[in-house]
Parts: sequence; structure tokens; C-alpha cells
Amino acid sequence: MAIFKKNKPVKKVCIVGLDGVPYSMLLDLAKTGVMSTVARLIDSGHLHQMKASLPEISAVSWTNFMTGTNPGTHGIFGFTDFKGGSYDLRVPNFLDLKTETIWDSLGHRGLKSIVINQPSTYPARRINGVMISGFVAVDLSRSVYPQSFFPTLEQMGYQIDVDTSRVVDNLNFLWQELSKTMASHQKALNYFWEQDWDLFEFVITGTDRLHHFLWPAYQDKNHPYHQAFLDFYQQIDRIIGKILNGFKKMDQDESQFFLLSDHGFTGITQEVYLNAWLEEQGYLSFTTPTPKSLEDISPKTLAFALDPNRIYLNLKNKFPRGRVDRADKKALKEEIAQKLLQLEYKGQKVIRRVFKSEEIYKGKYASRGPDLIALSEPGFDLKGSIKKKEIFGRSYLQGMHTWDDAFFLATDDYGPDLAIEDLAGIILKKIK
Repeated sequence: MAIFKKNKPVKKVCIVGLDGVPYSMLLDLAKTGVMSTVARLIDSGHLHQMKASLPEISAVSWTNFMTGTNPGTHGIFGFTDFKGGSYDLRVPNFLDLKTETIWDSLGHRGLKSIVINQPSTYPARRINGVMISGFVAVDLSRSVYPQSFFPTLEQMGYQIDVDTSRVVDNLNFLWQELSKTMASHQKALNYFWEQDWDLFEFVITGTDRLHHFLWPAYQDKNHPYHQAFLDFYQQIDRIIGKILNGFKKMDQDESQFFLLSDHGFTGITQEVYLNAWLEEQGYLSFTTPTPKSLEDISPKTLAFALDPNRIYLNLKNKFPRGRVDRADKKALKEEIAQKLLQLEYKGQKVIRRVFKSEEIYKGKYASRGPDLIALSEPGFDLKGSIKKKEIFGRSYLQGMHTWDDAFFLATDDYGPDLAIEDLAGIILKKIK
């Protein structure tokens, strides 16, 4: 009988994530009529300019979002991390997460979540509901929980992400991939929307891929792909409108509907190869003229960098050929930070700020993180390559991530100093 059904909250929550969409661009596209649904939501609510994680990458930022914590607590410091006690690198995955997620917290309360294309959740793990992993998922069969939904996704031709392997030489292929991926994700959206849920999350990641390869198409009205760029965002706006209308048909209020991004974006002036700079400054040396990995660093090394902007001191008792004593750590960090702040490119300041680990990381895993995080001025894309001999250069990439230009769109005002790790608490309070 209905009277004995599980007591569930009337209020649901719906979240749409737009990977790599900056506050400044969203506001512009809303004001110019490209995104009319978003414009109405901004007019009736609050568009917050929000800080992403440090480093400002999806692996960390989305994990901060889903846990409401920082890497010192959740243990994910980047797309790569060190194997214990070595210079060898590994790719952390969802099973390495050290704390609970939003969906775990809701599950403890008997509440059900459906999460589609959430980055940094591969391989999909058990939640009370449905999880479809996003970037960097590689195998669809390991990207869905419960496994019973794998045949459904396979049958609908679900494509996890855009294949960027051929994009460099064929930008038309990028548009084909964006269209194909978006279409398959909408099929999943339509299918799982009809299931029973308390929280529904749908993340669009094609935005980030578009920005990396074609950011100038947004900035330059004469760019051959400018209109296609705007058309793509009009399509996204229609999807947001469809989701919002469906949410309202469930007798749900807009105050339970959220839009967010995990970091901002801007164009690239130059890539900056931190290891080349560290080598030039005498902090890094290799045992071979052509190093293949960090395993080739010499015992003389004081510091080295990992993508995108993480600098590690070569500490004794942390790394096999550690040289730096703990007693010298503070002074060396300060020395490197001050020198980085003086770095220039053709008279332009390159580094905006250098964060020390204790300013960013709190928790039992904080010591595993980098000692310094360099935040660049917009346009200078920091890299951790060990194969570059010049400090500055360019690649095929046209767009780079930014830290304090992410966004959070809600009906309520959550203040001017919002960070992505604050959102988990906000969302959990909305489901009572």
C-alpha cells in the first residue's frame, strides 16, 4: 500500500555541468542572446564567479566538487601522480578516492542519484542509483553502474567522449565527434530521466574539447568556425531548457536547479615549460641529454615539475634520490617562488602567484601533494614536459584552463568568494 512506501523528499535536485565554461563567456553568450535559457536563469537568479581547484584541471576540480573537500583529504592531486616511493607515474582513478561523494552521502539517507558523464569517476563504482563515468573513462563496460545498464548504453551507441586523435589535422572531424557524442549522451539523458531519482546530474564535456582546439573561434567573429561555435552553444542552451522544463513538470522549483563549470578558459599566448625553467635555474638536472621520464633525474636535482603547474622538491625520504633536507624545505620553496614571479615573456609577467602547499591542502594526504603550485597569468599555459629545452613554445592547442573564472548559477546568492568545493554542502542541504 502507498501509505507504507519509503518516505522520500518532495524536493529533488537537478544539476547540469558544463566542463570548462568560463563565467565571462557564459555571461557574454547570455547577454548576446545565444543562450536565452541561461539568460533568463541569470536574470531570475545569481551567477557566481567561482574558483576552481588548484591545479585548475578537471581531475581535481570535479573531485573537489563531488566530495566537498580538497586533495589533502580526497587524495587526487592531478591526472597523474607518483607511485609510492618512486619517480614512476601512475594515473589515479575513482577507486583511489579517499573520501565519500555527494552521491554516497545521499545513498546513506536512502536517496537515489543518477549521474551521467561525470568526469573523474572511472571505473564506475557502486552508488544508490546509476553512475555513468566520463573523462578519462576508456572502457564502456567499466563505465556504468549497475552493470545491468551496459547493454542499454551499448545498444543506444553511447560514446563516452570526443575522439581527439584526428582533430589536429581535421577540425571538421571535431564537429562530427561533438555531434555524435552529444547525441548519444542525450539518448542516455532521455532514458534515465524516466527512472526514479532524487538527484540528477548531467555533464557536458564537449565544451572543454571545443575550447582546447577552437577557442579563437569564440573570440574572433571573422573566424571560419565562429558561427558553428555559437550554434554549438545554442544547442547546449536548448538542452538546458529541455532539462529545466522536464524538472518543472515534476513540480520542482528552479531553486533546486543548478548550472556549474569546473574551471574557466582563455586563449594561449605561449606554453611555459616549467622543467626547462627549473633546469635553466639550476634546480633540475638529468643523467642523460635526452631524458625519457623523471626516472632520469640526477641526484643533484632540487626540484621538478608535473603537469600542469605542480612543483615538487626532491625531498629526502620521499623520493629515491632525494637531496633536499626537510629543514631546508621552507627556504627553498620561497626561493623558487620568488624567482618564478620574476619570469617574463617579451616584457609580460608570466606567473601571477605561487601557492605553497600549506595554503591549498588540508588533510591526512596533504604531504603527498606538490610543494608549490604556480598560477599563471591568462594566456601562459604551464606544462610539465621534461623533453622541452626551451622555456616557451607553442603546440596545436589553442585554449587553456583558468582558475578563478568558473561559474555557479543558482537562484540563491552564496556570496562573492565561492569555490567549487563549497558546492557539495550547498547541494546536500537542498535535499531535505
